[in-house]
Amino acid sequence: MNELRDILRREIETCGAISFARFMELSLYCPGFGYYERIADTPGRQGDFYTSVSVGSLFGELLAFQFASWVEAATWEEFQLLEAGAHDGRLAQDVLNWFAARRPDLFDRLEFWILEPSPGRQQWQKRTLDRFAAQVRWFDSLEMLPPPGVQGVIFANELLDALPVHRLGWDAKTQSWFEWGVAVEDENFVWTRMPAETRSEVRNPKSLVFTPDSALRFPHGEELQAVLPDGFTTEVSPAAAQWWQRAASFLRQGRLLTFDYGLTAEEFFSPERARGTLRAYHRHRLADDLLANVGQQDLTAHVHFTEVQAAGESAGLKTEGLLSQAEFLTRIAESAWKVKSGFGEWTSNRTRQFQTLTHPEHLGRRFKVLIQTRPEDSPRKHIL
Repeated sequence: MNELRDILRREIETCGAISFARFMELSLYCPGFGYYERIADTPGRQGDFYTSVSVGSLFGELLAFQFASWVEAATWEEFQLLEAGAHDGRLAQDVLNWFAARRPDLFDRLEFWILEPSPGRQQWQKRTLDRFAAQVRWFDSLEMLPPPGVQGVIFANELLDALPVHRLGWDAKTQSWFEWGVAVEDENFVWTRMPAETRSEVRNPKSLVFTPDSALRFPHGEELQAVLPDGFTTEVSPAAAQWWQRAASFLRQGRLLTFDYGLTAEEFFSPERARGTLRAYHRHRLADDLLANVGQQDLTAHVHFTEVQAAGESAGLKTEGLLSQAEFLTRIAESAWKVKSGFGEWTSNRTRQFQTLTHPEHLGRRFKVLIQTRPEDSPRKHIL
């Protein structure tokens, strides 16, 4: 990855220290060299991370069953399912296969949209979804969606936790936050405090306003800050909250949901998270150095669900629930298990997959599901 290292080094040499958000953006998404731009087969047992899709087709089939239930409860002649961040297209394939096999009546009315800014990943997805070429449309951005927007479901699986985050540290002496940036020292990338003119230190006990468009809410105000140890580290992701708010503004009717690693505001500020939630992974192993192996390791941080939920509500959505993946999928399965549900035979293979998806020691507790909805009579708030 000499090319990507050179790109980062040149930017730092030209501009000075860069935010970790910028470092993470280039490390993961730099065209041609970023981690997600290079590796089409990353998820799975042999890859760098293991997702619910890697378990098998059941995850997508249960989602399809739930989507069908939501659609039937509405009054739509046609509907859209929009997946954001579809990676190699396997989840979309599992959802579409279920609709085609089990609900052809709904399949004929279904438009499947994929939001994917990367031309390379679009090609991976198109190969996977070749059978459904007439049914699927790709869009580079939310702004490219045809008006009046999505009537149906917008969903994402592990998208928000891969969006760039800013890394913040607490200075107990000055009772203020500072931003950790990335510099170059002896050919290596190193941590450094961002210069005062490029960062925003805020002493407000209620919230840390990192940018005009984002805020990190403190659950206990001055009481919390008084006991935070010097150097306490956390993350804020304006990109995640802003993306969610934008997605909500393009939801005409229906639901917006995500499956992600994540925490509420209170959970972020616990003693065991004094170094934050940022992690690097390679071949399922936790890597020690977040700044090493640029373009060759996954970088991820827990989603701040309190912020994301507030972002959706600011766009006019109502929160239906913030659940563990185990609880969400179990509720769906309880309906699927009924004799006349139309879900399909519950085989031993499906049972094994379900156990992995819901067991607390596997994926059941690790992931949370945020579900927000816009009822048919609820107006949209357009976010400029």
